[in-house]
Amino acid sequence: MKMGMIGLGKMGGNMVLRLTRGGQQIVGYDRNPDNVALIESQGAEGARTMDELIAKLGEPGQRAVWVMVPSGLVTQSVLDDLATRLAPGDIIIDGGNSNYKDTMRRAEALAKIGIHLVDVGTSGGVWGLTEGYAMMIGGPKEAVERLRPIFEALAPTPKDGWGRVGPSGSGHYVKMVHNGIEYGLMEAYAEGFELMRHKTEFNLNIAQIAELWRHGSVVRSWLLDLTAEALKNEADFSQLSDYVADSGEGRWTVIDSIEQGVPTPVITLATQVRFRSQQEVSYAGQMLSAMRRAFGGHAVKTLESTRQEGVVPEVQPGEHPVAAAPQNIPTQAARPDTGSRKQAEELGEVGQHRVTGDNG
Repeated sequence: MKMGMIGLGKMGGNMVLRLTRGGQQIVGYDRNPDNVALIESQGAEGARTMDELIAKLGEPGQRAVWVMVPSGLVTQSVLDDLATRLAPGDIIIDGGNSNYKDTMRRAEALAKIGIHLVDVGTSGGVWGLTEGYAMMIGGPKEAVERLRPIFEALAPTPKDGWGRVGPSGSGHYVKMVHNGIEYGLMEAYAEGFELMRHKTEFNLNIAQIAELWRHGSVVRSWLLDLTAEALKNEADFSQLSDYVADSGEGRWTVIDSIEQGVPTPVITLATQVRFRSQQEVSYAGQMLSAMRRAFGGHAVKTLESTRQEGVVPEVQPGEHPVAAAPQNIPTQAARPDTGSRKQAEELGEVGQHRVTGDNG
């Protein structure tokens, strides 16, 4: 089976390269011709138009197209386009971070015209090209089984790191919860290291402690490995903004917990902290300052200037993941933050306000 890949960014582009190196026949398409040229230069097959992509995929009813584009309306438009080009028996894979409610609705609509929708919550980031991807898969059993060679090539090993977790929508649901947990883990590490950094009387070596924890400690993890590597290489965090984007899945996890009445205080608070980081100035904080002045006559600080931030572009397909390490972030190459859609995509913010689906 020959598979198409729509969307050749840092995830989709690297997945095409891993699949090609694994002996799979993949045709890649992206609206940016430079991304197509990049995968072609590394041995993959490219297409310059959607018509060309579909024409290269073989017989109707046996084709598969993986969609790796930003969630929300972008994904919907691509799926709508594919629905007019594909035939009964063909498979569409949505590997992006779609809201699981959208996925359930889309799967039902596509099933009416005989097209299978398989949702694949994909984790691995820029390290997936070399280390493999974890894939949480939802959809019809027979469609998932047809795609087995693809999943085996993308996963860390053919047997590990992938599996069908349930019907359509379940893959994206499990990935949503996965990302919510990720928010909590990241926040806990950040808070703990900040606390130790401020304990100046002990003169703690934070890099030494991170490395120590990596071996035998109950808090060891891949996130800690990456953190320890950055600290060992004396990453200059002072050059970074404390702005932390959220792609939406933390929000969806919190909302789902409310709908089900299941407490998730750590994930909820970690998500709220990200919201705070995204504010240029906290109105609530300003109001607190004013209230302290009003009732107690306390001294207060005035705002001299708002922060000016730039955006360092995302890592490109095929680029070594070390380029994403904190010590290698080229702040001198940052572009002014204009709030453009392209920058929102690079920051992972597209779709973040969608909390209950496209229509909610």
